[in-house]
Amino acid sequence: MKTAAHEVNRTATQADFTQLLKSNGLKVTKPRLRVLEVISDKKTAIKQPELEKVFGSEIDRVTLYRILASFEDKGILHKIFDLHGTATYAICSSKCTEHHHHDQHVHFICSVCNSVYCLDEISIPKINVPQNFSLHSIGINAVGICSNCQEEITENK
Repeated sequence: MKTAAHEVNRTATQADFTQLLKSNGLKVTKPRLRVLEVISDKKTAIKQPELEKVFGSEIDRVTLYRILASFEDKGILHKIFDLHGTATYAICSSKCTEHHHHDQHVHFICSVCNSVYCLDEISIPKINVPQNFSLHSIGINAVGICSNCQEEITENK
């Protein structure tokens, strides 16, 4: 369910990540590069507790939290909450900027495995808000069964 934009992110190199950090005014550090590498390699959004397990003692919890928060602020990552309220993170589109995300697409959450997929090909329609209202973000989640879980269900019948 990933689109071409996400596939490009998955093939990003260390040089691409270095440039991304520099262009966003962030210092290039090994922990920041590692976070980008791990997140870009995933086919689904990755949960914060999963990131903590992946990094173990390589990146402490506070540093990881700060990296994720700064990446979200800079428009490098976007945060989606799964069905249990756990924060998951995915790479933003190249159109995202500091404090202004353009990742306005539907997120598919599997009700069996709780994985979160970005459905970039499904755009969210323009929302007209009342006068004197300011719209900051829109989130639409579709809940169902992902193809992996659907296959397992079919095989177990």
